[in-house]
Amino acid sequence: MDMTILPFSFQSLIDRFGDHPYILAVCAALITIVAAYLLTTIIKVILSRLVERTAISADDKIVRIIGVPVFYSIMMIGFSVSATLLPISAKLQGSIIGALKTLGILIWTVFFIRLAKIVLRSWAKGAKEAGLVRLQTLPVFENLALTIILAGAIFLIFQTWQIDMTAWLASAGVLGIAIGFASKDTLSNLISGVFILADAPYKIGDYVVLDSGERGEITNIGVRSTRMLTRDDVELTIPNAIMGNTKIVNESGGPYKKYRIRIPVGVAYGSDIDQVSALLMEVARQTDKVCVTPEARVRFRAFGASSLDFELLCWVDEPALRGLTTHILLGAIYTIFNREEVEIPYAKQDLYIKELPDSLQQTDHLQNP
Repeated sequence: MDMTILPFSFQSLIDRFGDHPYILAVCAALITIVAAYLLTTIIKVILSRLVERTAISADDKIVRIIGVPVFYSIMMIGFSVSATLLPISAKLQGSIIGALKTLGILIWTVFFIRLAKIVLRSWAKGAKEAGLVRLQTLPVFENLALTIILAGAIFLIFQTWQIDMTAWLASAGVLGIAIGFASKDTLSNLISGVFILADAPYKIGDYVVLDSGERGEITNIGVRSTRMLTRDDVELTIPNAIMGNTKIVNESGGPYKKYRIRIPVGVAYGSDIDQVSALLMEVARQTDKVCVTPEARVRFRAFGASSLDFELLCWVDEPALRGLTTHILLGAIYTIFNREEVEIPYAKQDLYIKELPDSLQQTDHLQNP
C-alpha cells in the first residue's frame, strides 16, 4: 500500500522519527484517532442517507448505535500498529494486542446485543398474533440471542488468548449434568414455558378451563409459570410443566371471542311448543348482552320424564359475560312464562294410601263412632 497518498504519510513519519519510537507510536495513535473520527462520520452520513429512503424505524436505531463499535475498532487497529512500533518485547506486544482485541470483542458484543434487541422488538411489534416472535414470546428470544452472543464472545476471547477450551467444555458438561439433575422440575417448567410461548395455545386475556375444573382469565404467561385469575378473584399460579401436559379448553379461542350460552328449559306436557319457542326467542332479542350475530335459536331437545325439554342457544361477546347473562335470561324466562301462563313443571310425588293398618283403623273407629 502506498503511504504517500496522505499529506502526512506514515513513511515520512518513520523517516523523521525513526530514531524515536515512542514519538512515532504517539503520532500513529493520534493519526488513528483522527482517521477513526473521519471514517466513522463518513460511514454514518452514508448510512443515514440510505435509511432515509426506508419506512422502517429499526434501521434508524441501528445507524445510531453502529458508530461506537466502528470508531473503537479503527482505534484498536491503530493502537495495535502503535504497539508494534514500541521497543518492547514480543511477549509484551502480544499481551497489548491481545488486550486491545479483547476490548474490541467486548465492544462488538455490546453492539450485537443491542442490535438483536432492536431487530427482535421491531419484528415482534409487526408480527401477527400467531407469529413465532411476538410481544409475548419476545423475552424468550431476547434471552436466547443474549446467550448465543455471549457464548460467541467468550469463544473469541479464548481464541485470542490461545486458551484450550477442551477442559472448560468438559467441566461445563459435567456441571451442566449435575445442575440438570438438581433442577429437573425447574428446567421442565422453563422448557414447557418456551413451547407455550411459541405455540400459543392461549394468550393473556383468554378464558380457559383446566382439566381439574378451574376456570378463569389468563393474566400472565411467564417462562416458569402461568397465572390465572378465577371468577372468585383468586389468582392461581400453575407451573408450565402442568399447563403443557394437561387438556385446556380455551373459551376465547376460535374465529372470535364470542361465547355460546345454553339455557335448558322444561315446560309441562300439553304446552304449545310454538308459543314456547316464540317466547324464548323474544327473551333473547330483548336482552342487551345477547349478540345479534350469530342469531339466537331455540331447539326442542327431548320428551323428558315430566317435561318437554327445550334449549335456548345464544351468544355473548366474551366468556366473562356468561354468568351475568345466564342470570338475566333465567329471570326473564321465568317472568314471561308466568305472564303467559306457561307451566314450568317441577319434581313432586303423590302418596296414595290403599288401607290403614288394623291398629290405626280401630283407633280411627273409636275417635269417629
